[in-house]
Parts: sequence; structure tokens; C-alpha cells
Amino acid sequence: MTEVVQGEHVDILKLGTKKGTEIMAMYVRNPAAKLTVLYSHGNAADLGQMYDLFTELSLHLQVNLMGYDYSGYGQSTGKPSEQNTYADIEAAYKCLEETYGAKEEDIILYGQSVGSGPTLDLGSRLSRLRAVVLHSPILSGVRVLHPVKRTYWFDIYKNIDKIPLVECPVLIIHGTADDVVDFSHGKQLFDLCKQKYDPLWVEGGNHCDLELYPEYIKHLKKFISAIEKSTVSTNGNAQSLDQIDKP
Repeated sequence: MTEVVQGEHVDILKLGTKKGTEIMAMYVRNPAAKLTVLYSHGNAADLGQMYDLFTELSLHLQVNLMGYDYSGYGQSTGKPSEQNTYADIEAAYKCLEETYGAKEEDIILYGQSVGSGPTLDLGSRLSRLRAVVLHSPILSGVRVLHPVKRTYWFDIYKNIDKIPLVECPVLIIHGTADDVVDFSHGKQLFDLCKQKYDPLWVEGGNHCDLELYPEYIKHLKKFISAIEKSTVSTNGNAQSLDQIDKP
């Protein structure tokens, strides 16, 4: 079930998930857009707080953008859980396809902090995605608390195991002074990427302030421009990086 309240440039939506919850989402349209970003925000945020950033990103990157609140966040029903976030991003992705006509090969998944979990879970299962952006990402839930060498059965958001399965180009953004998710998480995930794009290591950047640095939007613009020039391979298993700057 999808309910839509349309505005001139922003739609507010209520989406049903396969777990039975209803999540709130917003869709920002840009008439010049060729690509669509599906943004999974961090833990200490909701759509109300992200509204200005979402509209600014849509404007400056020339993309359509959908953001959503996880189950139990903001006005979304249900309780927060790892499995619910996976169902949440699937509902948002399905809405992009069915309501807005977005194609997998024109969608970029963007995950910030804990949002890197649902982003990589979905991204590891879609072979024709255009690209993935990871912003202050985590290796896994347990590794945020302690730098363990192995993945335990009770761990959550096992990004360290999923990122090697992502077929499309990946951009990683991380602050070198992040005191919530250590900078080493971003660096290790970068090393595990199949298709690496030149990362953005923000010198002195912390966990929640990277958008304030001018290099943030500059690097994203460069990435989007490169991705727009790239093509999805005909076999559906990878994307051509022939026209994308490599690190």
C-alpha cells in the first residue's frame, strides 16, 4: 500500500512494508534529473531533520531523491530492528520502481552511518544498480563497539561480509576524526570494494558534520557526473568504469 500527498517538488508518502509496518518517506523531484538517489539516514535523525539536506542534494546534484524513516522512527509505525530496516528500504525501492518509474540501473543507494546497513543489504542483492555511496559507514554493529577480528552470529549489519558482493561503483566518504564510527571502518570497506571510486577522506571531519565541508558536495558532484557518463554492462553483472575516474 502506498499513499501519496503530492507537492510541487516534494511528495510525502506512507509505504507499507512486508513486515506489516507503515513507514513515512519523501520524494524530491528534479526536472533535470537522470538519476535517483535512495537515501538511508543515520540513527539520530528523521525526515524532519533531513528535509533541508535532501532538497539541497536534489538541487545541487541534479537528482531525484527519496528518503525514508525506518520503522519506529518519526511517524513510521513498528519498532526499530535490523530486519525491519531491510524491509523498509525494500519498500522504498519498490515505490521508486512502481510509483515513479525508476529503473534499477538509474538508482544510486546512499547510506549514512547505520543506514549503510540496509544500503549494503539491498545493494548486495541488485546486480544492475548504478552506484552506491557510503557516508561514515560501519563494518558491522559489534565492530563499532570493539575491533573484533571475526564476525559473530549475533552481530548486526554485517557490511564487512556484504560489500564484496556489490557489483557497481562504490564511493566512500568518512571523516578522519570520526569519534562515533572510527575512520578505519571506511578505509577497510574501501579495500573490500569490487569497483572502487576515489574516496573522500575528510580531514578533521567527525561523524555528523561532513556535509558542512565544501569538499563534500564538490566530490559528490564529481561522482554523479562520472556515474552519469558510465554505462551498465549488457550482462547485468557489473558496470563499465571506462569513463569513471579511478583512484
